[in-house]
Amino acid sequence: MRAIVTGGAGFIGSHVVDALVARGDEVTVLDNLSTGRRENVNGGARLLEADVTAAKQAFADARPEICFHLAAQADVRVSVERPDFDAEVNLLGTIHVLEAARGHGAQVVLASTGGAIYGECDGPVDEDSPRRPLAPYGASKLSAEEYLATYNRLYETGHVALRYGNVYGPRQDPHGEAGVVAIFLGRLLRGEPLRIFGDGHQTRDYVFVGDVVAATLAAQGHAGVFNVGTGTETSVLDLAEACERVAGVSVETEHEPARSGELQRSVLDPGRAERELGFRARTSLEEGLAATWEFIREPGGEGADGAN
Repeated sequence: MRAIVTGGAGFIGSHVVDALVARGDEVTVLDNLSTGRRENVNGGARLLEADVTAAKQAFADARPEICFHLAAQADVRVSVERPDFDAEVNLLGTIHVLEAARGHGAQVVLASTGGAIYGECDGPVDEDSPRRPLAPYGASKLSAEEYLATYNRLYETGHVALRYGNVYGPRQDPHGEAGVVAIFLGRLLRGEPLRIFGDGHQTRDYVFVGDVVAATLAAQGHAGVFNVGTGTETSVLDLAEACERVAGVSVETEHEPARSGELQRSVLDPGRAERELGFRARTSLEEGLAATWEFIREPGGEGADGAN
């Protein structure tokens, strides 16, 4: 197929590009390289260095049958400090993509977010659970989802939104939603203490990037909203211990004051994706962390420091 991947030079997007090239697709990457890396782009894909405001021109050139829309502003802290910028990228950027896709009859697969949209969880949440974003990032992603649903009703399109859990793996950006994995492993590589905000009992649904790619490709030809996670929650304390095990390194742990507004519990119910997409996360946390550690140890692979 002919495919466009926005944000295809970034963490998740570049892995999606790899999978598309591997299956023989003609792939165009649309990325302004503000956070993505040129070296992440598969040699079998073509890179257009521009942001999503250039989607119409990019679609006219590539004539895609499908667009995997992964370009995003994914830092919650940035969304709080600059909500206008967050909305410009995540909401208006999605509208540019939807309009470009409409002109070519292309399906859009939107990378959305689970934790930031649902807010605080009592247990694994399904797609019909209340959406209570606690930051502009979650609000902008939820608004983008609503535009997808509106286009599906208005134009009878078949766009799909995927609510990812906390994605981790090789090429991970330490400043994204699940950046704590890259941060912990980077600090272990340098022999530095692990910093934990609060008591460390806050939990997340950590899902390996390879599984996320499988779900993203499986969404082709479907419509609606799907959670992409493991259904298992892991505390920050347990994650730190697991990172030490795979690295074979033990360091001190430092506790910092809890951050205002941070979710205490976030875990997704992936049942709908399993029933309708045939997707189930198959990579255990230990396996995924081991693969990420091997990448971190490579020259140039170490994640920068940041907050968890």
